[in-house]
Amino acid sequence: MKPNYVKIYRDMIQLKFPEKEDCCRNILKNETISLREVIRLNSIISGDTKISTAINQKHKSYDKEMILYILDYQKKNNLNNIQIATQFKMSKNTIAKWRKLFA
Repeated sequence: MKPNYVKIYRDMIQLKFPEKEDCCRNILKNETISLREVIRLNSIISGDTKISTAINQKHKSYDKEMILYILDYQKKNNLNNIQIATQFKMSKNTIAKWRKLFA
């Protein structure tokens, strides 16, 4: 059972960030959203500051679909582990572990 991210983010935007509702409307019009869209919504809402990213980094989790998307993105763009880790703001060790498990 997955959390209803659409409802969570709609409520959060309406209560705390009503000025960002226009930016997020296209993503939130769907009944369900993927983890990739959740990450994009979070970066829109938070403004992607370094402080909030460092705090939220501890609470990120990735499903298999997102892991495979990241590894496929890395392969298509010929990026090494450090480059892909920097782009997705995660540890290079995590990328290396995923490559061993899924590649």
